[in-house]
Amino acid sequence: MVTSKLRLSFVCLAMLSLLVGWPHSSFAQSVNLAGSEKTAQSNIINEIIVEGSQRVDTDTVISYMRLKVGDRYERDKLDESLKSLFSTGYFRDVKFRRDGSILIVEVKENPVINRIAFEGNKRIKDDVLEPELKLKPRLVYTLNKVQADAERIIEVYRRSGRFSVKVEPKLIELDQNRVDIVFEITEGELTKVHRILFVGNKRFSDSQLRSVVSTKESRWYRFLTSDDIYDPDRVSYDQDLLRQYYLGNGYVDFQVISSVAELTPSRDGFIITFTVEEGERYDVGSVNVVSNLPNIDPNLLQKEVKIEAGDHYSIDRVDETVDDLTDTIGKSGIAFYDVVPKVNRRSDEKLVDIVFDIGDGQRVYVDQINISGNVRTLDSVIRREMQLAEGDAFNRAKIRESERRIRRLGFFETVKVDRVPTQTPDRIRLEVKVVEKSTGELSFGAGLSSDSGVLGNASIRERNLLGKGQDLALSFGISLQDTQIDLSFTEPYFLDRPLSAGFDIFASEQDRESESAYSERAAGFGLRVGYELAPRWRQTWGYSFKDSDISASAGASRFILAQDGLSSTSKLTHKITYDNTDNFFDPSEGLRLSWNTGVAGLGGSVAYVNNEAKVSQFFPLAEQTVLQLSARAGAVFGLDQDVRLVDRYFLGGTNFRGFAFSGVGARDTATDDGLGGNYYYQSTAELTFPLGLSKEVGIRGRTFIDVGSVFDTDDQGAGIQDSSDPRVSIGVGLTWASILGPLRLDFGYAVLKEDFDQEQVFSFSFGTRF
Repeated sequence: MVTSKLRLSFVCLAMLSLLVGWPHSSFAQSVNLAGSEKTAQSNIINEIIVEGSQRVDTDTVISYMRLKVGDRYERDKLDESLKSLFSTGYFRDVKFRRDGSILIVEVKENPVINRIAFEGNKRIKDDVLEPELKLKPRLVYTLNKVQADAERIIEVYRRSGRFSVKVEPKLIELDQNRVDIVFEITEGELTKVHRILFVGNKRFSDSQLRSVVSTKESRWYRFLTSDDIYDPDRVSYDQDLLRQYYLGNGYVDFQVISSVAELTPSRDGFIITFTVEEGERYDVGSVNVVSNLPNIDPNLLQKEVKIEAGDHYSIDRVDETVDDLTDTIGKSGIAFYDVVPKVNRRSDEKLVDIVFDIGDGQRVYVDQINISGNVRTLDSVIRREMQLAEGDAFNRAKIRESERRIRRLGFFETVKVDRVPTQTPDRIRLEVKVVEKSTGELSFGAGLSSDSGVLGNASIRERNLLGKGQDLALSFGISLQDTQIDLSFTEPYFLDRPLSAGFDIFASEQDRESESAYSERAAGFGLRVGYELAPRWRQTWGYSFKDSDISASAGASRFILAQDGLSSTSKLTHKITYDNTDNFFDPSEGLRLSWNTGVAGLGGSVAYVNNEAKVSQFFPLAEQTVLQLSARAGAVFGLDQDVRLVDRYFLGGTNFRGFAFSGVGARDTATDDGLGGNYYYQSTAELTFPLGLSKEVGIRGRTFIDVGSVFDTDDQGAGIQDSSDPRVSIGVGLTWASILGPLRLDFGYAVLKEDFDQEQVFSFSFGTRF
């Protein structure tokens, strides 16, 4: 009924509009506008309600949204708001829903991290892994951050050589929307290098190149080293070693095309392949020195150039020449200069022309010296070795000498001094960068010697006590013939001066029954002080006091029996040394000199003067081939008394091959006891050479000639045989730098000797520290 009435009303209105002249279209438009206005009002957001937030304030949630109260409800802005809320990292789930003009935002917050723990990490401790993590306790947990931290842990293990490591993060949910994160780590075994291959090498064999690179193939005897563990940084360094090796042998066009490391299918090792392009070998065409310095004559510097036309080009020899020229010019007092090697390659002729251009350098002064990397060593220990100070004119020769002095301390793996420019053009900053190594030693030793038989030793030593560079050592050694205990301390900068001072306390027992039918017990102390006279020259003064007790066997020589009993020695010593060798322990080039003088008799019951001089020159003839020429001589004189047996010189065994220990010198034919001598001389020519084996094996051969004699004792009478005539021995030997210690084997044959001398064809020594 109502519907019918409405229809009738509309019909009447329509007829009325026609009668009064209303346009029909205007009426329809007004009806449509009313409907649109009602629709628009329904799309407006009048209120935003946030549900589920606990830590994050409601207003904070709304502030991250693109939709606000009064905005129209639009799908694009809704999507942007969703992305914005997720990007905060506060929420793990966000949902929108409408209730009329109300927009309801449902959020689920990410939990807060309560604790982070590691399980299964035995090789790398928590304190190493924790700094690598971005997540920390009390921060908001997100899945992406946890996965990123797991990858960082994996990277830490890979840097240590464990590429089979697995890291799985686990969550332990707690109350109040908190979680504990546990990284479960399966460390796996060390990923070693199974093989090293080379592609493109024709001039040098794979075995030769394997001896050049620092990465080594896995072998059972490398259990004490980490060189066979895969390290990407080491492989990159190996590329430089290969490049330097080829350039050092004249291959100017050499290139490393690629270095590829592939995991084996079992993922327990790597196969590394270096692809190289050798190119042709170049010779030296011409060598010249050009000087633009007014006080430097290039002809005088030409003698420092050891490269000649026709030689194979070697970048190593070019660098050595630059160093020699730099040192020579630096010693002349010139502060600002440059030595620049200019190389002109003639590819068609395979020749390289070299010009060492010497010119004025930029006038630069040292503004500041910074030292980094020394966690334990005091700055002052390093700074006192620097040959430059703030305000000094920069000098390359002094920088090189500073690096050498710091390196010789023995406290650091690497030492490098870098120049860093400052805002002032004529000022630079020196950055001394060091990497420390362990200076504490707890060692035990065992070995075998043809002189002393089975031997052992134990020692504890700290070469950088409290980071001050002080040296403290306690050692104990024992063998079938000798026993000794020593305590020593050295302060390298006594009274803050370049003056080393120290003391020694010692006790020993020596058994010489088999050679001279006596034994000696001794105990005492020593004081010493040393300083540098000039570069590479050093002078040392010392004082020692020793009580000794000689016990002669019943059947000993009458001359030995006469020395039976107690005695005391108060002795002042003086020593001068010079050493410019390239390596203190295994030199291949350089000169080493020493002269020792001692005076006993300033108190005590023994009085004598002794002098001893030594000289050794090392010549590098080829790679791993070294010629050593050495000579030494000594003399001891009694002061109003005879020189005791224990203060004389003895030759034989490992110090004069081809003869037994104490086998050269005066001898009592009645008892066959060696009596030593008041004078001795000896010279040696020894050639050490490779045997064609890989360098890493550490075995080298040698051939030698020993010449010398020990003679003249204060013991005179029937039965004493003595001669100053030279003895000569020749022989061959082997040296093996094994991981268990150095092994020396020598076969010597006495070609010139006296009838009373005692010979020994084979001598050896073998020892280890572990």
